[in-house]
Amino acid sequence: MLDTLGLDATSEQVYRGMLVMPGAGVAVLAEYLGLTEAEVRRGLDALSELALVSPGLDGRTRAVSPEIGLEMLMSRQQAELAARQKRLEESRVAAAQLMAEYADQRSVSGNLGGEQLVGLEEIRHRLTRLTREVREEVMAFSPDGAQTEENMAAARPLDRELLGRGVRMRTVYLDSVRNSAPSTAYAQWLTDLGGQVRTVAALPTRLIIVDRATAVIPVNSEDSAARAVVLTGQGMLTALCALFEHVWAGARPLGVAAPGRDEHGLTGQESATVRLLAEGRTDDAIAKRLGVSQRTARRIATALMERLGARSRFEAGVLAVRAGWLPQ
Repeated sequence: MLDTLGLDATSEQVYRGMLVMPGAGVAVLAEYLGLTEAEVRRGLDALSELALVSPGLDGRTRAVSPEIGLEMLMSRQQAELAARQKRLEESRVAAAQLMAEYADQRSVSGNLGGEQLVGLEEIRHRLTRLTREVREEVMAFSPDGAQTEENMAAARPLDRELLGRGVRMRTVYLDSVRNSAPSTAYAQWLTDLGGQVRTVAALPTRLIIVDRATAVIPVNSEDSAARAVVLTGQGMLTALCALFEHVWAGARPLGVAAPGRDEHGLTGQESATVRLLAEGRTDDAIAKRLGVSQRTARRIATALMERLGARSRFEAGVLAVRAGWLPQ
């Protein structure tokens, strides 16, 4: 019954037996449960790994109460489920980019219900046309970090027009924009006009979704100005909208202060960096995902590796899992 929490049938049987007979030894439990002593010991090892047993004051191993032990296991499962869901949704973005690359190579972009955009000017022109045609909603990931004065000045007229028409605008920026006074002022200006702005530590890619019917996503998230694809297929739009809503739900509204460190003593940026280190990302890639300088990314990564006692990024990932910083 408890296999979804990591307990096999024998371990669960041993756990139940220990609850009925607190402080019983291996031989007594084996006789009571109808198991061999080797089976009981294997069950105890599994329970120890799950922190469902602990040594008592008399030196005997005792079961942790279900109210504490099982609640802890369920919380762990929920955290791992959330982490898997996030990885799945990020994989959907990667899948969209891979299909875009394939469409470009085979010249079959029409089969994806989309079109290829080559070069920054063509991408900008298509985005301008799309946003002028929007009727209800624009959802966007903006993973650039601090915005330039030029970009913000160019965007103001169109943003003002859309919000004036009652279009719902939701934008997710990186947490790093909070350190840029001009970027924060621009985000506040959007909010004052009725737009909604939130921030997260890291974003998977640049993304714009118009009326939940059309999405523009770069073919290569490391060079979003080179090529992009316009997607209109229902299945892909459903996945990208789900990704946006998931990230939006976990993002912080602009006026909300940064939360404290998590249970492992990590900030949002540090937690994101741990995941990127485990993926083998370079300092440059981490800097782009966090919207910070390469020097800052290197400093954060180095400090985390020192805390973990890791000598390589791969080892950092392994040690982070052991420390509970990442799900297995």
